[in-house]
Amino acid sequence: MSMKTLYLIRHAKSSWKNLDIQDIQRPLKKRGKKDASLMVQSLIKKNINPDIIITSPAKRAIETAKILAVGLNYPVRKIVRESSLYYDGATEFLELIHNIDNSLNHVFLICHNPELTDYANYFSSQKVDNISTCGIYCLEFDIKSWKEVSANSGKLVFFDYPKKHK
Repeated sequence: MSMKTLYLIRHAKSSWKNLDIQDIQRPLKKRGKKDASLMVQSLIKKNINPDIIITSPAKRAIETAKILAVGLNYPVRKIVRESSLYYDGATEFLELIHNIDNSLNHVFLICHNPELTDYANYFSSQKVDNISTCGIYCLEFDIKSWKEVSANSGKLVFFDYPKKHK
């Protein structure tokens, strides 16, 4: 058996300053950028490097992905935008995971609540009430292929979020 590790990451805190822009266009606020940098430091301490970063096409998620990528020396141009991560539902989410290339062992998925918390609770028997903004819920799967990921098949490795570091 080999290990596959999935990092379910909620985008950092976004700005609601301009209520005229569409939800998908909402940017990060200053605190969100700070929180994302804080989480980069935490990931570096844990010696974590993503094989791939897949993000929702929402501006706040892309900005979060870029901060993580730059901080972890992952090429920004290799960030994958996946439209199904923008509030699409469990079937598409599972399909996305099942189709991840098996040569990739450390996968960052950056998306939104409430779906993100639902996915975390679907994959692990250790339940979480809420993944706060910029929270990282890390799951390990004792599998050879991403196609084997299913309900309760993940083991929680860590749950980290900005407030833990303040």
